[in-house]
Amino acid sequence: MSTTANGNDSKKFKGDIRGPSVPSRVIHIRKLPNDITETEVISLGLPFGDVTNLLMLKAKNQAFLEMNSEEAAQNMVGYYSTVMPIIRHHPVYVQFSNHKELKTDNSPNQERAQAALRALSSSHVDTAVPAPSTVLRVVVENLLYPVTLDALCQIFSKFGTVLRIIVFTKNSQFQALLQYADGASAQGAKLSLDGQNIYNGCCTLRISFSKLTSLNVKYNNEKSRDFTRPDLPTGDSQPAMEHPAMATAFTAPGIISASPYAGATHAFPPAFTLQPAVSSPYPGLTVPALPGALASLSLPGATRLGFPHIPAGHCVLLISNLNPERVTPHCLFILFGVYGDVMRVKILFNKKENALVQMSDGTQAQLAMSHLNGQRLHGKPLRITLSKHTSVQLPREGHEDQGLTKDYSNSPLHRFKKPGSKNYSNIFPPSATLHLSNIPPSVVDDDLKMLFSSSGAKVKAFKFFQKDHKMALIQMGSVEEAIESLIEFHNHDLGENHHLRVSFSKSSI
Repeated sequence: MSTTANGNDSKKFKGDIRGPSVPSRVIHIRKLPNDITETEVISLGLPFGDVTNLLMLKAKNQAFLEMNSEEAAQNMVGYYSTVMPIIRHHPVYVQFSNHKELKTDNSPNQERAQAALRALSSSHVDTAVPAPSTVLRVVVENLLYPVTLDALCQIFSKFGTVLRIIVFTKNSQFQALLQYADGASAQGAKLSLDGQNIYNGCCTLRISFSKLTSLNVKYNNEKSRDFTRPDLPTGDSQPAMEHPAMATAFTAPGIISASPYAGATHAFPPAFTLQPAVSSPYPGLTVPALPGALASLSLPGATRLGFPHIPAGHCVLLISNLNPERVTPHCLFILFGVYGDVMRVKILFNKKENALVQMSDGTQAQLAMSHLNGQRLHGKPLRITLSKHTSVQLPREGHEDQGLTKDYSNSPLHRFKKPGSKNYSNIFPPSATLHLSNIPPSVVDDDLKMLFSSSGAKVKAFKFFQKDHKMALIQMGSVEEAIESLIEFHNHDLGENHHLRVSFSKSSI
């Protein structure tokens, strides 16, 4: 077989029968869904380097992807050999091709592939044709789940510097106006994001250029933000969920059951880990928290913009790069329990830097993964992916595993057992500031400052809530210290039958 894959006769092209052991810049991808798009195939490669060519064999459910270097291709194949890429519920197979390069023709199929390549590479945005405006109008259709200003900002920041953003409801539709620093960024974002879904199967982005040339923002809050003016007042803002569009999204018939949690009536901050550049999202190989062209997804090949779609029944996460000297099932139970109810935890007997965490459902697994992937625990950044296991097995009776497997399914510490619990509205990314609640009247600020510094962490600031001394904010020296303090002091007995509740705060002191 020739070492060049030629697109001139793609109907007769058989593809590679089996993956060779010899590395190549060309990657062969098999078992693709019937309705796969060029964009989704390119998305598999972009986290590892620039994609220089694409050959689609849709009739055979296959594609060839050419990377800019052999090293990028090796990183890609190496990564996907350990974490199966899933596209729209379909596992797809990634291997080296026998071909050393791709040559493609000018057929309509190949023109579409080339257009997708240009659109998805930030370095290929056509700046010769100036964008009509630096301001985009964004309409979110099919709003089954709440979408926040922060979520939009993180998605659109992938394509350039966002200067200002305003969200509002018009004609019963959730909309936003978003201003970039330059027209090329606006053009790139529109090309790549128009028609994409934020969540799988819903929250579809419809993007057009606005007639406005600039946005005038008076307040920095949940409805408007000017990143060039951090000094602006917050104004009289209401919480984002009091937005009419958000309220409608959860009162329409049949939608509550489709919300991220049964009975949930509040928005969840998605907290993607978006990288500033498309072509090289992270140093070395370190596979990005979330591979994918349009946003960093925590599942390779997962659909859409940063909310990885976890297939039904998949609620087990594989956590790697743990500190084997310090990690315990309890510490993972408390930390992951901030984002959902943890059923079981297993630290692997022979590889104690790895653990399996079973959440109560796929959405909770998704939330935990998107918020905690890359966060530092005991001095090491967590690496979190979806496990191939659908549940965590308990050791057989009489087979002790040194306490490395724990069943928490009946734990009283679950935060989300109660439908409609206010905890649903208080899910935030890890931050240096912690929210404390259930504080008894006799406990004063010095007691809590001493408690939180007793583990060697630094307490930078402390403040009781003015109207309710049962709650307080405490600011630790770093996010890592806050994570470890939450693990150590959540459910700490403060006396008087009060157990301290600790969560991450969106506020700072």
